[in-house]
Amino acid sequence: MNAAVLEKVNVWLSGNYDAVTKDGIRKMQVENPSELEESFYTNLEFGTGGLRGIMGIGTNRMNKYTVGMATQGFSNYLKKEFGNKEISVAVAHDSRNNSRFFAETTAAIFAANGIKVFLFEALRPTPELSFTIRHLGCKAGVVCTASHNPKEYNGYKAYWDDGGQLVPPHDKNVITEVEAIKSVDDIKFTGGESNITIIGKELDDAYIKMVKSLSVYPDIIEKVHDLKIVYTPIHGTGIMLVPKALAAFGFTNVTIVEEQATPDGNFPTVAYPNPEEKATMSIGLAKAKAIDADILCGTDPDADRVGVGIKNHKGEWVLMNGNQTAVLAFAYMIEARKKKGIAQANDMVISTIVTTDMINEVARQNDVACYNVLTGFKWIAEKIKEVESEKNYVIGGEESFGLMIGNQIRDKDAVSAVALMCEMAAYEKANGRTLFDKLIDLYIQYGFYYENLISITKKGMNGQKEIADMMTGYRNNPPSTINGAKVVTLLDYQLQVGTNLLTGDTFPITLPKSNVLQFLTQDGTKISARPSGTEPKIKFYFSVNTKLNNRDEFDEKYAELQKKITDIIEELQLK
Repeated sequence: MNAAVLEKVNVWLSGNYDAVTKDGIRKMQVENPSELEESFYTNLEFGTGGLRGIMGIGTNRMNKYTVGMATQGFSNYLKKEFGNKEISVAVAHDSRNNSRFFAETTAAIFAANGIKVFLFEALRPTPELSFTIRHLGCKAGVVCTASHNPKEYNGYKAYWDDGGQLVPPHDKNVITEVEAIKSVDDIKFTGGESNITIIGKELDDAYIKMVKSLSVYPDIIEKVHDLKIVYTPIHGTGIMLVPKALAAFGFTNVTIVEEQATPDGNFPTVAYPNPEEKATMSIGLAKAKAIDADILCGTDPDADRVGVGIKNHKGEWVLMNGNQTAVLAFAYMIEARKKKGIAQANDMVISTIVTTDMINEVARQNDVACYNVLTGFKWIAEKIKEVESEKNYVIGGEESFGLMIGNQIRDKDAVSAVALMCEMAAYEKANGRTLFDKLIDLYIQYGFYYENLISITKKGMNGQKEIADMMTGYRNNPPSTINGAKVVTLLDYQLQVGTNLLTGDTFPITLPKSNVLQFLTQDGTKISARPSGTEPKIKFYFSVNTKLNNRDEFDEKYAELQKKITDIIEELQLK
């Protein structure tokens, strides 16, 4: 074990850490020294979104002390930023193991620093935390969740007073304050219990009222109230509010996947609690097929991502990808509002740079402003703040199975997304059609766009370096052709420079810096490379498109687009 790691271990063994933690360290020293080194070789980084990591003992793990340092640093920044003003924060958590403990620890530290805390009585969806910050006028908030990560993980997401996750300058300033906490003795763990207020039903009711207000066609639901809906919360927080939201919309025929209805941080029926995965949604798909449902919806553990299953044109149950779900939702909110006569001349929608360009085309053909921002709903929230005095925000979303509908929330919200997707299905059923029928119609009208992504993980201490080297290679030596098509543009969001690779001309990118590279080819293909900010992982996003003249061409064109992406992945040796 190197000297730096050993020094960290000795600090924990000699410092004011609890006996159970010290005993655990001593046990690892004897039984698993490599795990001990992995647990201490670095500090779990408080990134721009907060913390996320494997739970356990050590500076590189999610535990009472890493959460404590994060909260003490956040508290210090809030007090510097707001001075003598009353500061209040909201705190929530999901169904993961230790999430309640981490939330209570977070609340206690804020309270010990003289900050008023609104702590949810039990698990709640992440979007309700965002809503609560705005509803109660809080200065900040925290939700303890690791979203859709495996059961070994937990996390800590930090929010600002607009209900969005931290953006500049607050993100970097909070990081500076967290990094300034050098000792466990700097953390105030106790002493402010009277500053904590427990909240619950009253916020649930206000939130459900907000979600219900998003309905465009409540009259359609009255006619198709018995739409057959299957819903799975995948052992997460969605069970707290999704059934209530569907009932508030007027739906009366909702089947809950009982095997996955109980909140459980061990996620016993799935390996990976992510509604993007077919295996994760398999129990729900089987249930939907068995009862001949109209739609299947699933939410991840903190209920900010939604997965949707529908029957395709052959009657087969399929899971839509995040781009398809987003296209349906954006098109519905734009077209239905126009048809209903409630669209406004200054309506706007917001997408992200790795999401399908089909959304831009839908907006363009309907004369609706569409903004494209960096990946992450904090950037959608920031864009709303920037232009809301002139524009009317309608919907935002990205390919990561996330939607943010309406103006009263500032993070992705699977609760409202489930309700609206079911309303869309009801709208189509009332007209003798399915959501898949609508999707094909959209492809014919706006262009047939198809997307896929792969995620590559590099484990261990060298993982981050391997990914950094990969990005350096692409940045310095971009491919000249991809799958036979010339690469015409390189967009480097880290350097904030776009380059025409045919002429060598450059142009500025006005979005904030982000370690993302995009390659645009002559045939309309878009490939994006984006490393994770919290894990040793890199994602590659692929978008291809073609013209779909009629419904009879769908299968042929779909196969062509799938093969095109497969060929690109093989050529770039990403498998």
